[in-house]
Amino acid sequence: MKLIVATQNQHKKKEILSLLGDSFEIISLSDLNYFDELPETHSTLRENADEKATFVNNYFQADCFAEDTGLEIDHLNGAPGVLSARYAGVQKNSRDNTELVIKTMEGVKNRSARFQTVICLILNNKKVFFGGSVNGMISSYPQGDSGFGYDAIFIPEGFQKTYAQMDFVEKNNISHRKNALEKMKAFLLPGQAVKQ
Repeated sequence: MKLIVATQNQHKKKEILSLLGDSFEIISLSDLNYFDELPETHSTLRENADEKATFVNNYFQADCFAEDTGLEIDHLNGAPGVLSARYAGVQKNSRDNTELVIKTMEGVKNRSARFQTVICLILNNKKVFFGGSVNGMISSYPQGDSGFGYDAIFIPEGFQKTYAQMDFVEKNNISHRKNALEKMKAFLLPGQAVKQ
């Protein structure tokens, strides 16, 4: 099954390929030589995923899916949330975003947070949504050099290390994106059970 994923991020594409398996041919926007910014004009992850998927579906006239992911920090009333990629500015610099979170959380005792992912799949011009989340906490400084985004400061529940200290397989076994993608995979390949 061929699907376009509405991202130019090759880290995300790699995660998605490893999670969905050989039944899918996943094509990123950069594979299609599309490098323009996708529209993200809404205030919720679901609306942004919908907007990006609709844009890609209309532009390429093909089945596709888009995801929007946010880091929600309780002390910051859910911020950066839908603005996670642009938290420190429109340049979307992961290091700047991470440094701003660390600075904002300095001295804060309640460090609970969660990653949320919403996927919008458009298949045969019909939309279906899938969600995944992982609870955890914000570390006081970056740890590890794997992954991307906020991985170096997010410690998932039940672990003593950040996403960025985990190897690729370990992170994928528990990630928020994995939870959402497995629901989508079960929808597309109904003979396969969703892992919890």
